[in-house]
Amino acid sequence: MKLIGCIILTALLSSPTLFAQEKPNIIFILADDLGYKDLGCYGNPFNETPVLDKLAQDGMLFTQAYAHPACSPSRAALMTGKHPARLQITTALGLNRTDPKSPVIPPQVAEYLPASEVTMAEVLQRNGYTTGMVGKWHLGNDNNSGPSSQGFDYDRMIGKNGLDYYNYSIVSQGETVFEDNGTEYLTDKLTEYAVEFIQSQPSDKPFFLYLAYSAPHLFIVPKADKVSKYMRKVNGFDKEYNPYYATMVESMDEGIGRVLHELDKQNKLGNTVIVFMSDNGGVGVDQIAYRPTTVAPLRKWKGHVYEGGIRVPLIVFWKNRVKPGSINENYLVIQDFLPTFMELVGDNNLPPNLDGKSFLSTLFQPDQHLERGPIYFHFPHFSGQGARPAGAVRSEEWKLIENYETGGTELFNLKEDISESNDLKFSHPKKAQELFHAMQKWQREVGAKMPVRKNSYEY
Repeated sequence: MKLIGCIILTALLSSPTLFAQEKPNIIFILADDLGYKDLGCYGNPFNETPVLDKLAQDGMLFTQAYAHPACSPSRAALMTGKHPARLQITTALGLNRTDPKSPVIPPQVAEYLPASEVTMAEVLQRNGYTTGMVGKWHLGNDNNSGPSSQGFDYDRMIGKNGLDYYNYSIVSQGETVFEDNGTEYLTDKLTEYAVEFIQSQPSDKPFFLYLAYSAPHLFIVPKADKVSKYMRKVNGFDKEYNPYYATMVESMDEGIGRVLHELDKQNKLGNTVIVFMSDNGGVGVDQIAYRPTTVAPLRKWKGHVYEGGIRVPLIVFWKNRVKPGSINENYLVIQDFLPTFMELVGDNNLPPNLDGKSFLSTLFQPDQHLERGPIYFHFPHFSGQGARPAGAVRSEEWKLIENYETGGTELFNLKEDISESNDLKFSHPKKAQELFHAMQKWQREVGAKMPVRKNSYEY
């Protein structure tokens, strides 16, 4: 499969329409807490996302892309190609929620992504790329764990008040370079830095930009000039849509449009791979004030290992390379991007203990079945969205979930039951046992930290 992808890529890059640089630019745009159904191209009738809808129309839309249940795990997996459990980053850094009523105590997580890990930026740097990071990092904030120590030449990281969209700071190489006084909307500021980075790039050298928006993560802080439109039309819909949240999603979509416009202006759009993805499912509960979004028909939301917490939107655009309007139904997970990009640039020096697998060939042949193999999810924690310690494994159409508090399991056939409403463990006991043993074996192999059972707990 990799050979097919390499042959196709070689043919493309050796065509007469070559750009001055052979290797394509890469822009990876990561949304924060954006739900699977929050974009128009994924069927949302309320939120207005014309830029991303057009990007999907001109590129490839994935129906079964996965991240992890929380932000830091997904970001660590993206940067390293490794499962968060192997890195011991299985919930948002800095959080250590417990439940006195639970029979278990969740494990501690690492404080940051170790500098010894080989990141996507470092891999692309050694392949001649200039690297830039803009936005939410959430893998460590000091000089030894921030983006500038993990392979990024240019960094504009959100500093203080990362959950606010005003009164925040921007940090570069450990120093504050901008502090807002309530006047510049954070989403717009991040877009401004992304455009600045693109403008500074020469035409004969490839670049990698990791643009990690904080939107539409709580707090729900919309731009005032966009709210009225959604307030006027919300009465025409049922109560599941949030006009303030929709405004935040539109602001991000508008920012991406500015990035695309700059690429086109610099004559770089034709040789740039653009990826858009979310870091986990949307928030489907009234966590602070009111519910931001819904991920129906998926079950649950952010923090959970059910589909609503881990299945996310994914769009890939590469002009004249990826077939416009194509739909890719293969399942893949966020740590698959590092080996995919490595294959794309012809780097065979894979880091040790890599968990991701390249899906490059399916970008050119989306109808081709990707032999991805099992993918695992590990969230031994309590979340602010009501999730409790659990793990899951998906293998082809089958998915098993284990409750770490009770030891109970559920088995679902996702091809027939995307909402995970029909537990099949009793009708398919062999499949349930097979996946349960596979998950236990995987947990041992990656050194996954499990919850500790309380000795004093009374049953």
